[in-house]
Amino acid sequence: MTSRIRHVTIDCSDPYILARFWSQVLDLPLHDDDHPGDPEALIEGAGLLFARVPDPKRAKNRVHLDLQPQDRTRDQEIERLLALGATLTDDRRRPDGGGWAVLTDPEGNEFCVERSAAETAG
Repeated sequence: MTSRIRHVTIDCSDPYILARFWSQVLDLPLHDDDHPGDPEALIEGAGLLFARVPDPKRAKNRVHLDLQPQDRTRDQEIERLLALGATLTDDRRRPDGGGWAVLTDPEGNEFCVERSAAETAG
């Protein structure tokens, strides 16, 4: 018998606030039972579980999410994410159009934004 990944759990100080950010990023709803102040929050359909922990983030993530825009360019998606509260921390976009950008969510967790499939095909 094998195992499967049920959730990817992200430790944080405010699960509801961070899950709401990621819910907007992914355009997926929070679980119906999640409310402000809850110790956990789940994004339906993404398998992302946000759990309150007492200690602050201290170092670079060992695991991070790589996002690929589906209906806009990489640069348009970066602008949208910045407006939602993300921070650009490392810009690895190249003059030839390749590369990616490293952003952080409101609690400092790193994630990358890659080129869309349309951009890589063209």
